[in-house]
Amino acid sequence: MAETPNNATLDDIVFANRNKDYGAYALRKEYPRIVTRALIIGAALMGLALVGPTLIKVLTPEQKEEAMVEVDLMKLPPPPIDPNEPPPPPPPPVELPKVNTVKFLPPEVKPDEEVPEETPPPAVEELKEAVAAEKTQEGDPNAEEVIAAPEESAGPTKAEVVVEAPAPKDDEVFTVVEQQPEFQGGTAAMYAWLGKNIKYPAAAQRANISGKVFVSFTVNTDGSITDAQVLKGLGFGTDEEAIRVVKSMPRWKPGKQSGRSVRVKYNLPISFQLE
Repeated sequence: MAETPNNATLDDIVFANRNKDYGAYALRKEYPRIVTRALIIGAALMGLALVGPTLIKVLTPEQKEEAMVEVDLMKLPPPPIDPNEPPPPPPPPVELPKVNTVKFLPPEVKPDEEVPEETPPPAVEELKEAVAAEKTQEGDPNAEEVIAAPEESAGPTKAEVVVEAPAPKDDEVFTVVEQQPEFQGGTAAMYAWLGKNIKYPAAAQRANISGKVFVSFTVNTDGSITDAQVLKGLGFGTDEEAIRVVKSMPRWKPGKQSGRSVRVKYNLPISFQLE
C-alpha cells in the first residue's frame, strides 16, 4: 500500500488505491468550486433584486402629477352672444302617438226629480225613410239630401261633433250606472230588515260558524230581485239562508242610466254573527 503524502486532501485519502477515472473522484474534487460559484451568483442575483427598484427609480425621470382643479359650472361666464346672429330655430314639435279613446260621461248622482227625461233616438225603420237632423219635419220622400256649404267667416272655424250616448237596451245588465239602485228607505233600513228576517241555521250554530256571505243579484227596472247567487259563502246552511232572504226582499228603487230605469247587478255582503 502506497503512502499518502502530507498535502493529500480528503478525496485523495478516500480514493487512495481506487479507480479515480470512474467519475466520483472528479465530481467530489470539483464540488467546492461549483458550490462557491453558485453562492456568488445567488448573492449577486439577490443583491440585484434588492437594489434593482432603487436603481430604476433613480434612472427613471420623475413624472410630474397633474393637479386636479375643481370647476364650478355655475360660476363660469356666459358665452359671448353676437347680436347680429339670428336666434336658432325652435326644435320641431314631437308628435306623441295617439291612443284609442272612448267618450264616457262620469255618472252624476241626482234626485229623481232633477234627472231630465231624454228623448230616445229614432228607430232604424224611421231612418230608412228620413234623414237624421236637428228637428222633425215632413217633406218629399223622393227628395235628395243637400249638404249646405259652410258660411265664410273672418277666422278659422272648428267643427263640433256631439256624440249622444246610445239608449240602454231593455235586457242589458249594468254594473255601474249614474244612479245606483237602492233599498226602500236606504242602507240602514235594508240592514235593519235583514236583521229581522235572517234565521241563523242550526248547523252553523252547532259548528260555531260566523262571517259574511257575499251574494250577487240583479235589480230589475221594476225593482224586483232576480238571479240571486252566492259569490263567497260559509256553508253549514248560511249560503241557502242568504239566498232565501235576498229573494224575499221587497222591491227596490231601480237604478237609472240617462234618465231611464235599467237592470243593475248588485253585490251585497250579509253577516252571520253569533251572540
